[in-house]
Amino acid sequence: MIQILIVEDEPRIAAFTAKGLKAAGYPTRVESSGIAAVSLALSGEFDLIILDIGLPDIDGFEVLKRIRSHRMSLPVIILTARSTVPDIVAGLEGGADDYMAKPFSFQELLARVRLRLRSDAPSESATVLRHRDISLDLHTHHVTVAGRHVELSAREFTLMEAFMRQAGEALSREQLLSAAWGYDFDPGSNVVDVYVRYLRHKLGAERLETVRNIGYRLV
Repeated sequence: MIQILIVEDEPRIAAFTAKGLKAAGYPTRVESSGIAAVSLALSGEFDLIILDIGLPDIDGFEVLKRIRSHRMSLPVIILTARSTVPDIVAGLEGGADDYMAKPFSFQELLARVRLRLRSDAPSESATVLRHRDISLDLHTHHVTVAGRHVELSAREFTLMEAFMRQAGEALSREQLLSAAWGYDFDPGSNVVDVYVRYLRHKLGAERLETVRNIGYRLV
């Protein structure tokens, strides 16, 4: 099973990123120490690292340097508030596979994670999500329900993907908001409820169940 190491010392961003990746089907571990992150990276337990630069002990550039000194090809995506050209160049030349600036869109981060984890020839099972009579193609965004094609907007598709990856589980509005809109979106918004209504209209009202005091579940 794929595991992702998040090296981030801001609790809010770390929690948001971890929740979003979990909703997308990726188990994660969060670490705030650069020194500890190096040890974890060298353990061989992780398939990708999301790495902040500003850490409390050694910075992300030093973390990356120590990992690459062991000739590890582990994919590393730098995610940081430091977005100057010299910083980006230093990160990429230091061995990072990708570089993203904060604030960031979770959808974009997820797309970059998938790109780095994708094999040269991914199987259909890795690119098509299925639950009962619903299927979502992650590459073409083609959606079928009981054999009929359904048009979903990009946001509706992302929300439905979160439901599909954790079918049968009750997902809170916060989890769904993080997965589809991002950590800086207003947590008091009712946008999740609005989009669940859209999905119910297109897929069938009985498929998305309201879970009292929690959120929603794909039944």
